[in-house]
Amino acid sequence: MVKAKELRDQPIQELQALYQDLSKELFGLRNEQKITRKMEKPHLVRMKKKDRARVLTVLREKKAPATS
Repeated sequence: MVKAKELRDQPIQELQALYQDLSKELFGLRNEQKITRKMEKPHLVRMKKKDRARVLTVLREKKAPATS
């Protein structure tokens, strides 16, 4: 699990790359779930979704002052 405090220290490009990676991992987990109808670790889907949301929140926080 990624902490928001740690994410705020990272540059925007790194956050965008992390968001892409989390999206790909989430896509893979969902595919696994649909294909096999079961998962070894179903809690990973929830964790990846929350991590992706944290990254997106921090990205929006960083971009908001620039637009104001």
